[in-house]
Amino acid sequence: MARLPYLNKEDLPEEHQRLLERPANLFRALVNSPDAFRNFSRLGGWIRNGSTLDPRLREMAILQVGYLTRNAYEYTHHIKIGHDFGVSNEDVRAIARETAGETTDLADLDRAVLRLAREMTTHMEGSAEAFEAVHDELGDEHMVDVIMVIAFYNLVVRVLFTLQVDLEPEYEHYLEEFPLPPAGVAG
Repeated sequence: MARLPYLNKEDLPEEHQRLLERPANLFRALVNSPDAFRNFSRLGGWIRNGSTLDPRLREMAILQVGYLTRNAYEYTHHIKIGHDFGVSNEDVRAIARETAGETTDLADLDRAVLRLAREMTTHMEGSAEAFEAVHDELGDEHMVDVIMVIAFYNLVVRVLFTLQVDLEPEYEHYLEEFPLPPAGVAG
């Protein structure tokens, strides 16, 4: 159960009601501080709509963070979003296998980005080897972008966990098809 109330549009002064055009539980919790939510949304909006990083690659990195941290909210929401940007069901399953150290048919760049996401999530930074593998393919601009994506979504999972944001029922079916690892397995 969430630690803060989920607000609805009608709970907000008129000048803040636009903030809940998409009434996801995360947003309904964050809008308890409208200015914090605006700034959170500004960076999230740039990640989704401003960065020229390949959106499929972005979603793969986000899914890796969600899977590794076992955050059902982030993971399931981004399975749905990822499908819109070319992430296949097999890609989602490959993330689980890559996390377990198994070999997959993912492209080298996909595997390198997933490794960087795992390292940044578990060790707070990517190794020189992981960094170079991604940088060699993406260059400077997109290297910064992918690091920002991974770092931002590590922030998101920490917010989700600490506020104990509930998963909306319409996302629960993703956990049946793409289960999270048992505690202590993924990292």
